[in-house]
Amino acid sequence: MLQVKNLKKTYGAFSLDVSLEVQEGSITGLIGQNGVGKSTIFKAILGLIAREGGTIRLFGKETKNFDREDKERLGVVLPDSGFSSYLTIQDIIPILASLYPRFEEKRFLEKCRSFQLPLDKKIKEFSTGMKGKLKILAAISHRADFLFLDEPTAGLDVTARDELLDILREYMEEKENRSILISSHISTDLEGLCDDLYMIQDGRIVLHEDTDVLLGDYALLKVTEEQYRTLEKRYLQKKMKQSYGYSCLTSQKQFYLENYPGITVENGSIDEVITMLVKGESI
Repeated sequence: MLQVKNLKKTYGAFSLDVSLEVQEGSITGLIGQNGVGKSTIFKAILGLIAREGGTIRLFGKETKNFDREDKERLGVVLPDSGFSSYLTIQDIIPILASLYPRFEEKRFLEKCRSFQLPLDKKIKEFSTGMKGKLKILAAISHRADFLFLDEPTAGLDVTARDELLDILREYMEEKENRSILISSHISTDLEGLCDDLYMIQDGRIVLHEDTDVLLGDYALLKVTEEQYRTLEKRYLQKKMKQSYGYSCLTSQKQFYLENYPGITVENGSIDEVITMLVKGESI
């Protein structure tokens, strides 16, 4: 559904050069620390900043040629976006209705009530979690076909994050051809939600993998220096020196379980995989 090829953008010493895809009916996650280029990707795709190179196609169409009807098919949540803090939910309903012909007022109000969002209270009095829920509900209120969510769970407590993720799961279940591109620096938010994950570091994609493969096939090998010397290294991606020897990242966990029963093989969390890819030494 979304194809980004060789997207380029430069800010001083920072350089972005990425390619990624989001398949129809899937949720794709973009993981990386703050400042590595996630928001730049979102803004370039949405036409909020000028790109210096590359192509971006969505719904089979170059986004530079999008018309109003194309844009109405999008739902967007950005960290610095939102409604005036002096408005109430009742105040923003006519705004949404004027922006989106497909706005579903009745359903929007039902969702707001189900998530205990007060309709007549000014947004400035909302908690951070309440504001996050409102932004998501507004983004899906007009039957959007594609959601762009840049750090939607930032600053939220665990309960509020879980509620937001439930909203997104329900959104996807309602219509099979919907898609989401969501970014976060909190990997646990995405590992139970996304079909596949892109990891970005310093403006470059360092890994793209199906979430099931990442969680099931990747592992950390904990080995002594002697064990490392005899280890088959063609399936190792990175290594990191430790007090006991080395920690090594592999995407072929089963190979080492079957052929090296004497070494310690641990399932690596997404955070540990990112750390190894970014800070680990090449084999």
